[in-house]
Amino acid sequence: MQQRGVALVLVLMIVALVSVIATEMGARLQYQVKRVSNIKDNNQAYWYAMGAEQYATKALADLKRQDGEVIHLNQPWAAADITFPLEGGGLQAKLRDMQSCFNLNALRSADANNQGRSPAGDAFKRLLQHSSLEIPSFDADVFADAVLDWLDADGNIRDYGAEDSEYESMLPPYLPANANFATASELRMIKGADPKWLKKLLPLVCVLPGNELKININTLDESMSPLLQSLLGNIGEQEAKSLITSRKPDGYRNVDDFLNQPDVQALNLSAEQKAWFDVTTSYFLLQTRTRYNNASFAMSSLLHIQDNMKVDVLRREFGGFE
Repeated sequence: MQQRGVALVLVLMIVALVSVIATEMGARLQYQVKRVSNIKDNNQAYWYAMGAEQYATKALADLKRQDGEVIHLNQPWAAADITFPLEGGGLQAKLRDMQSCFNLNALRSADANNQGRSPAGDAFKRLLQHSSLEIPSFDADVFADAVLDWLDADGNIRDYGAEDSEYESMLPPYLPANANFATASELRMIKGADPKWLKKLLPLVCVLPGNELKININTLDESMSPLLQSLLGNIGEQEAKSLITSRKPDGYRNVDDFLNQPDVQALNLSAEQKAWFDVTTSYFLLQTRTRYNNASFAMSSLLHIQDNMKVDVLRREFGGFE
């Protein structure tokens, strides 16, 4: 009897162990099935975004071919909300003209490597001093010089700037780029940056390859009037807004139409200032958010339209599209 009792206990223990193992295996199997399903949904959402990118590259090339390269806000690309229903989900897209903002890399010009400031640097300083940004005067001086020091390759510190020693003393320590900006978010790392006003500055600036400053006067909206005012120099805020709001729906057909406006002519702009303005765009930022089943995916793609109308994807960033 005692042996049969021991055997029964062993059988019960084995049954219990097998039950635990079977339960664990079932749970793991369900987990793996769900994991594979999530990966499949995320991959499909990713490929929806890549499809949107491919469509945008073709549409932008066609746009420049058909409209004589004049880009303005009355064209389909400028729609505030582009939405497509897709099987199992949907796609939301937005295109931003990246030549309707101040290219920070334009500050790294040849004559900005000395202790002076280039015309683009003067324009950037005026932008920081614009009343809408509410940047204290001293903070604007510090930040303007610190940005130039961040970009230039030398170790000379401008009056209010900062070089290696300033950043090495921070916790954690780091070094200035001494090269072009990779993204506008680098501004957060520069001496003098303050979240209170940086959030207002970021929509007015951007980062493009190279050191050229080109602004499409046709794609500036009223919110970008501080940028236009800083580029033109001696012009009032209302006059800058008027130049934008009085523009024809299909924009200026050429740069001279803008430069010949009475308010602009009266400024006697330098040749370099005049060269800042254009009526076409070669860089766009495509922001997409896709859904497939329970998965979502967000991507931003910087697109460059070359002279031969070939469109290249210069970089992609994942996430961040609200």
